[in-house]
Amino acid sequence: MRFIGGKTLIMPYILNLINQKTTGVETVSDLFSGSGIVSKTFKNKGFKIICNDLMYFSYVLLRGSVSLNKKPLFKRLNGMDPIKYLNSLDLNNYDGCISNLFIYENYSPKGGRKYFTENNAIKIDLIRQKIEAWKVENTINDDEYYYLLACLLEAIPYVSNTTGVYGAFLKHWDNRALKDLELKEIDITNNRKDNSAFNNDANKIVADIKCDLAYYDPPYNQRQYLPNYHILETIAKYDSPLIKGVTGLRDYNEQKSLYCRKSEVLVAFDELIKNTNSKYIIMSYNTEGILSQDDICNVLNKYCKKGTLSFQHIDYSRYKNAQTDKEKTVKEILYFIEKES
Repeated sequence: MRFIGGKTLIMPYILNLINQKTTGVETVSDLFSGSGIVSKTFKNKGFKIICNDLMYFSYVLLRGSVSLNKKPLFKRLNGMDPIKYLNSLDLNNYDGCISNLFIYENYSPKGGRKYFTENNAIKIDLIRQKIEAWKVENTINDDEYYYLLACLLEAIPYVSNTTGVYGAFLKHWDNRALKDLELKEIDITNNRKDNSAFNNDANKIVADIKCDLAYYDPPYNQRQYLPNYHILETIAKYDSPLIKGVTGLRDYNEQKSLYCRKSEVLVAFDELIKNTNSKYIIMSYNTEGILSQDDICNVLNKYCKKGTLSFQHIDYSRYKNAQTDKEKTVKEILYFIEKES
């Protein structure tokens, strides 16, 4: 899953920080999980994971992979391979009642938008409706439901006519978008721990999350995340929302993050750190973020054991400014504290 601010490149630094500065860490929380790459990496290393995200589609990805320790068995499907079956669906062999084909009607050329080809959009609708029907009929359990939804969401980027996010679609068809949608099984790691996933505002649940180490990767600029992933959110919820504009954007007022609001972010960050119930905290934050390094250090110093605050700058990515054509360096800062007990 391609994701803004994905942390694949800095994971070695995070793990090295844990090895150098912590002892006895068994449980890790990741309350701004996004695509789940950090949680999955921690899980692969044997840590018990508590993960969370405000966006529902992110929660689905977490619930259908990180929180599981084995692939679901789908016993009630009587030997049917659900992935093969879902991949075979089309309008001619669909064996259920077809409701409104929302993705086809709104996000394919049929609806004046070119996010997906008409065939792929129809297939997304049919697969999503069949998964929901199985759930309503009690043919699949919760683990199986979220696993299949995660498989669908993971397949979407490979046929999307976008540059990687869904804030806009391309005017001409990218070769990727012309491929047929195909679900694939998600690999599940068994860390033999009782992992969990939540769909909530991090600040609302942080005080109830007890762990050894809290990892935070909050949004860092004023652009809310959901407009960039609104189609994934709609596919995950499949709630036929009212949409507007050229991109078919759903309402997201209830999913706006305080960390994207310059007037509120400092108070939200202070409350987050104050209410964190863990021995250690690691936070990653971009140098172009709303919060300054001084702001962050001042808050962390309020709640840490004296002398434990440290930070390191990491070259995270480089890109060219379209107007000046000059290369610009963007750094990620990793902060570490041991919290005052």
